Amino acid sequence: MTANVAKRRIFYIALAVALTCSAVVTISTIVLRPVQQANRLNYMHLNILKVADLLRQDVAVGQQLQQLETRLVELESGRFHQVEQPESYDLRKAEKDPKQSIALSPTQDIAGIKRRANYAPVYLLRDDNGAVNRIILPIHGYGLWSTLYGFIALQGDTETVMGVRFYEHAETPGLGGEVDSARWLRQWRGKKIFDAGGRPKIQLVKGGVDHTDPGTIHQVDALSGATLTNRGVENLLKFWLGEHGFGPFLARVRSSGGRL
Repeated sequence: MTANVAKRRIFYIALAVALTCSAVVTISTIVLRPVQQANRLNYMHLNILKVADLLRQDVAVGQQLQQLETRLVELESGRFHQVEQPESYDLRKAEKDPKQSIALSPTQDIAGIKRRANYAPVYLLRDDNGAVNRIILPIHGYGLWSTLYGFIALQGDTETVMGVRFYEHAETPGLGGEVDSARWLRQWRGKKIFDAGGRPKIQLVKGGVDHTDPGTIHQVDALSGATLTNRGVENLLKFWLGEHGFGPFLARVRSSGGRL
C-alpha cells in the first residue's frame, strides 16, 4: 500500500466518523428537544410557585399551578386580553417579533431589552371572595453578562413584595450570580415597591441597608462586587413595575379593589 493510499484511507475513515458523530448529535438534539422544553417549562412553573410561597413538596407542580389564574395582559392599557390558552403564550418569541412588540427608545429601555412585547402573562391567586390575593409577574433585563429572567410576587395590595426569584441568567458565580442566594432573596419579602407618589422605588444599597433609615422599606443589600448586576436588577424591576411594564395593570388592580 502506497503512502498516498494510506493517507486517503485515513482521511475517509476520519470523515466517516465525523459525519456519523454529527448525525448522532443532530438526531439526539431533535429527539431530546421536546423533553428539554418540557423540563424548562416545569422549572419555570416551579419558580412561579416558589416566588409566591405556594410550593408544596407532596403535590405535582402542574397540579399546584392550577390554583393560579393565568391571564394575558395588554401592557399599554393594563387590561386583560382574551385568548383561549394564555398559558401557551411565548413571551420571548413575541418580544422578538416586530408584529407582536414595540421598539423601546434609549430613555425607555432602562432594562436593556430593546423590544417589549405588547402582551405579557400574569399569574393571579384569588381569595375565597374572588379578590386578587397574590400577583406573580414575569420580569427580565440585562445584568453584567446576561439577561436575567425571573418573577416577582406581590400581595394583593400590588406594592408589598412576597418574593423575587431569577430562574435563568449567566452572571458571575460568587458575585452577580448570588441573585440565586437564599439569604439575599429573603431580604425582598415585605419590601414596598412604590414611593408615596406611586412611582417604582427599588434600591440595592452598596455596603448594606441602614435599618435606621426610613427608606429601608424600599431597600435591599446590594450584591458584593457586582455593581452592574445590581444596577441591572434595579433597572429591570423599575421598568417592569413602571408605566412601560405592568404599571397600568397594577393600577387597575388597585382601583378595582382586586376584583378586576
